[in-house]
Amino acid sequence: MRRILLMAKRDYLATIRSKPFLFGLIVAPILFGSGFIGIAVMKAKPDIAERHIAIVDHTGASAQWIIQAAAEKNHDDLFDKVTGRQIAPRYTFETVQPDDANPLAQRLALSDRVRRHELYGFLEIGRDALHPVKVKDSEKLPEASRVDYYSNSTGIDNSRNWIGRPVDDGLREARMTQLGIGAGHFSDLLAESSMQDMGLVERDMRTGAIEKAQKRNEIATFTVPFVLMMMLAMIVLMSGGPMLGAVADDKQQRVFEMLLGSATPFELMMGKVLGAIGLTMTSSIFYIAGATLVLQSLAMIGLAPFHLLPWFFVYLIADVMVMSSLAVGVGSACASPNDAQHLAMVVMGPTLIPLFLLMPVMQAPNGGIATAMSLMPPFTPLIMMMRQAMPGGVPFWQPWAGLVGVILWTYAVTWAGARIFRIGVLMQGKTASLPEIARWAWKG
Repeated sequence: MRRILLMAKRDYLATIRSKPFLFGLIVAPILFGSGFIGIAVMKAKPDIAERHIAIVDHTGASAQWIIQAAAEKNHDDLFDKVTGRQIAPRYTFETVQPDDANPLAQRLALSDRVRRHELYGFLEIGRDALHPVKVKDSEKLPEASRVDYYSNSTGIDNSRNWIGRPVDDGLREARMTQLGIGAGHFSDLLAESSMQDMGLVERDMRTGAIEKAQKRNEIATFTVPFVLMMMLAMIVLMSGGPMLGAVADDKQQRVFEMLLGSATPFELMMGKVLGAIGLTMTSSIFYIAGATLVLQSLAMIGLAPFHLLPWFFVYLIADVMVMSSLAVGVGSACASPNDAQHLAMVVMGPTLIPLFLLMPVMQAPNGGIATAMSLMPPFTPLIMMMRQAMPGGVPFWQPWAGLVGVILWTYAVTWAGARIFRIGVLMQGKTASLPEIARWAWKG
């Protein structure tokens, strides 16, 4: 144990004193947070240039209602309710008489106006849009029943979403007019429900009193699980990922051959693994303390999931041990750092795969797939952490069942990594293939 701790101390001190580590420790959260800063800056200076839309109304009865509905939406959305500052572009409209004899030529002329920036876009309302046919596939809807929006905008076109509401309301109002319903009833018929997203009613375990349900915080519902998962993945990748190339480089420089005179292969490997865990704890404490200070300064400290921190550190240590053991074993089987990079996905796969499942898990955190994935040891740390951070949490037994699997998986991978390292550290000349590495892990 003394030799293991000496190896761990040597790796830990050598790394934290290096400028690249300190640079990455500080720059990583800045880069991660720069996206949110960019969003805030863009919201502070939105594009509020006027957008002029032409309407070609083949029904002859819809355009006026769409323009009226758009005017009401302009009134509601144009200015900030607190500061009075304009925060959205104003939409203005003009009506164009349909050219039924040559509709393609008319569309070309309007498209040219869009290219000359005289128009932002144009709407074409089909002749039967007020009474469209019903089809299962919207793409098979006849042209006469469609409402088509033509524009030349790039990127994500928010105007399409903005115009959609006035078009729907305008067509409904035109239909109600045809049915003889007075305009005074339109607001009642088109009014939306004021449904709020609430949590569950709970009983206070100490007093027995029934507590009122609280409105769910939409920011916390998405941001807290997302940030915890990304922070866990980022720290694991930063701590364990570079070890693959470092081990291969030490082997190429024959550093291990000198160290084997004073320590066994297992002691060398565990020293590196414990050194990686030390770096992980240093980074995580730095990031958690920084995040806490940021939340405190924004008066949002209530969002911090302090009750999940013990689980965070347990999953973090287990994930780093697994990745570091794999990195040490696989790195020792490589002839050079360049060869080690080709096997990086073998080491980082268990951490990267859950990131691709982020949205499916967040949409159904207690669904069958999310539950099964969170109980599979390679993916438990990230997916279970995210599920625990979401409103409602997980059943009491699942984190503990996942922890048992994680402990067994960590032991198995560490054992296999040690067997690979014992053979691979002294091999020179060529990089072992994956079947050879698997055979070393199984047979030793």
